[in-house]
Amino acid sequence: MSIVVLDRHAVETLLPMAECIEAVAHGMARTARGGTRQPPRSRLDLPVPGNLLSMMPGWIDEPEAFGIKVVSVFPGNFDVGLPSHRGLVLLFEAVHGALVGIFDGGAITAIRTAAASALATRLLSRPESSRLAVLGYGEQAEQHVAAMRVVRPVTHVTVWGRSTEKAAAFCRRMSEKHGITVEPAGSVQDAVANADIVCTTTASREPILRGAWLPAGCHLNVVGSSFPQNREIDADAVVRSRFYVDYKPSTLALAGDYQDALAQGLIDESHIIGGTGDVLERLAPGRTSPEEITLYKSVGIVAQDLVAAQHLLNKARNDPAGRENGPVQSITL
Repeated sequence: MSIVVLDRHAVETLLPMAECIEAVAHGMARTARGGTRQPPRSRLDLPVPGNLLSMMPGWIDEPEAFGIKVVSVFPGNFDVGLPSHRGLVLLFEAVHGALVGIFDGGAITAIRTAAASALATRLLSRPESSRLAVLGYGEQAEQHVAAMRVVRPVTHVTVWGRSTEKAAAFCRRMSEKHGITVEPAGSVQDAVANADIVCTTTASREPILRGAWLPAGCHLNVVGSSFPQNREIDADAVVRSRFYVDYKPSTLALAGDYQDALAQGLIDESHIIGGTGDVLERLAPGRTSPEEITLYKSVGIVAQDLVAAQHLLNKARNDPAGRENGPVQSITL
């Protein structure tokens, strides 16, 4: 049995953002239609606070496959120039249970997370949205700038980060890469003041974005806080927004920002309008007016990893040029 093996460079080469957005759309549609099995994520906390091992098994019906993502999360890696997420996605075929693919899990996570936000942005933001605010300057911030530009005519980006020097360096790099205006902001409030789209990509444990600062008509992708102890936005931001998710059971278990508003009695579970797959499949309504604030809460689900892995497997098997250029390896067991 031949197994496709893709390292980080190969994943980045074979999974461009536009293609990943369409793959994630398929995964979210199957999730909405009950075509996935996604047990709760499990984690092993390591001795250094914040460091952990995350395990996410799952199954999808179309095309039928199953697998698991095992990733270490070391937030401090960013300070030494290393990825914060490192691990593997293992993909199995469903007829005989054979392992068919081994893929760099950090690269898949980085790309598919931003792709899922891009899908939400395409479904929920105003079509003319051109001003983007990004909170954070790490790998997810970089991927989100690229992803938002695929689905919306972004011409101006404002960036806030705790280090003004790192934020300024990030702005210079993004401006050069995308050929658009990318400027640092002195505060979160300044960064979002005129934004059409806001992406929060930090690992903050305390809210950095307040609902009172959100301009009418904007769309939020709340991405960085995927564990109960983390919160990027305050309860007011949750209350003010039409609230959408990737997968409701995961939101109830893992989304600290949502849980905080729920615990305060400011909302109930009906505040979750639906998943992005529900909107895509017309099982839930999307934006209903230009003035309302929409919010996509991402905690990350394995269906997104599985469809990205399946897309990579298909390209690796069917693209001879990819093999000739060296990004694809295979082993036989």
